[in-house]
Amino acid sequence: MKTRHFDRHSLGLLCLPALLPPLGVSAALFDRVVETKYGPVQGVAAFSSAPVGNISGWQNVGVWKGVPYAATTAGANRWRPPQDPVSWTETLDTSVFGPACPESQGDSATVSEDCLNLNIWSNANSTDDKLPVIMWAHPAGSAGSDALFDGGGMAAKGVVFVTINYRDGAFGWLAHPQLSAEVYHETGSNSSGNWGMLDQFAALKWIQANIAAFGGDPELITTAGQSAGSAAAYHIVNSPLVKGIPKRAIAESGVRDPRDPEAGSLAESYNNLTTAYVLGEAFLTANGATTITELRAIPLAELNDTASAPGSGGGFRATLDYYAMPATYATSLSRPPTNDIPFITGNTKDESGASTTTNLTVAQYVADMQAQYGPFNLSAVALDLYPAVNASEADASYNQHWQDTSRVSSWGYARGWYLGGAKSPIYTYFWDHAPPGQTQGAYHESEINYVLNNLYATDKPWEALDYAIAAKMSAYWANFAATGDPNLGGYYSPGDSNGNGEPLVTWNPTLGNKTITMRLGDGWAPIPIAEPAQIAFLDEYFSDQIPY
Repeated sequence: MKTRHFDRHSLGLLCLPALLPPLGVSAALFDRVVETKYGPVQGVAAFSSAPVGNISGWQNVGVWKGVPYAATTAGANRWRPPQDPVSWTETLDTSVFGPACPESQGDSATVSEDCLNLNIWSNANSTDDKLPVIMWAHPAGSAGSDALFDGGGMAAKGVVFVTINYRDGAFGWLAHPQLSAEVYHETGSNSSGNWGMLDQFAALKWIQANIAAFGGDPELITTAGQSAGSAAAYHIVNSPLVKGIPKRAIAESGVRDPRDPEAGSLAESYNNLTTAYVLGEAFLTANGATTITELRAIPLAELNDTASAPGSGGGFRATLDYYAMPATYATSLSRPPTNDIPFITGNTKDESGASTTTNLTVAQYVADMQAQYGPFNLSAVALDLYPAVNASEADASYNQHWQDTSRVSSWGYARGWYLGGAKSPIYTYFWDHAPPGQTQGAYHESEINYVLNNLYATDKPWEALDYAIAAKMSAYWANFAATGDPNLGGYYSPGDSNGNGEPLVTWNPTLGNKTITMRLGDGWAPIPIAEPAQIAFLDEYFSDQIPY
């Protein structure tokens, strides 16, 4: 067996005997060679023994790791749209994860610019199974190979689960007039900067073209992710470059009311082209280069990937280029989305300002609220609605204020979704379960293990309650991928090998005239997004802002 390498010109290939069952014979797909558009691949069993948790049918789950969906991004391909991968003829061994992209290492031991690869989990027995597909985009600083995103639990439910790598930091978002001139020559758009976004689009197109070979339905793809990965889902929903491909979208810790100032600092935030150019010029200067050609010639190990510069307006992130990203956040919400598809979005209890370890004094709390709301003559109202007479109440009010802000903001996006003309339903949620063995509460990312039903993949001291919650959460997500409705699709909780189990609590779409969201985690029921007075206060505050 030859060793796997990741240079597309010297792909390590595995020569296999021709004693594999023909397609159509009932056997797990990882037991045979699978043909992609670029060459054959051989998967492996995802589990070597029964995983702990609600994972029935684990023996049939296969995984294909490090499958290239685009060529290397090094050298002349640095800061270019993703290029087609180099084809191969011998069978590619996909038993090992591929490299992560620079600035997105996550758990990976290997980082390379030859990083545009994806990982596929499937329990299909046939290429004709046409199972629903989820494409998962990782958060910033992570990689598709991270244990947190292991797809075996979802695959056991009959969902083909795909994690992708994409460029981030300077490699994914650098804009510069010289790059814009190249893009203009190729596309007619005088803009640049969204290489990571274009990677996500390319991965989606690869999945559409190839996923049937892994038992997936190319006409039933859900784009999903958390934090920066939720931004990927949002941009895919709105970009004309992938029109018609996705059929559902899930943005965890995701989209907000564009009037909410937090929209400009969280995952879906972006720079305008002018700001992006300032950052790009500073990046060239930091590397002693005057041209993009010189910058591309600098070896990866010697590149100063400084992510911010004085006057840049912040670090590298998406660019409002009116090409990959066709409009501002507010403008996109004011009209029907390019891909008008069922959408899930929501937040966790202890993120976006809220925390279990605030430790504010009353004076500090009052000063924070006055700084935020004083310029809009709303600080007195804020302190009346969220009072603090001692440090304990200051902590509680501070966190309640940010939790309310998240719920009201998600609802505001949902309201805009309908007012802008979207016909598909949108579902919002609020996750409040704190995983065991930590003190951060229901922190940013805390829902992921439960959503993906992969508690076996991480080492927290899970309890019976956690496995029950994971069964319910993943059932909602699997149902949604299958039908566009989290309540329908045949998945129940906890469920047995015959699919029998406790019916899920009905999760209704978030309609603009109903100020409710779905509580998930420590409870399963529709809840108000906030008290009427708090909703009116936050809506007034949002109305005083410049829409993002």
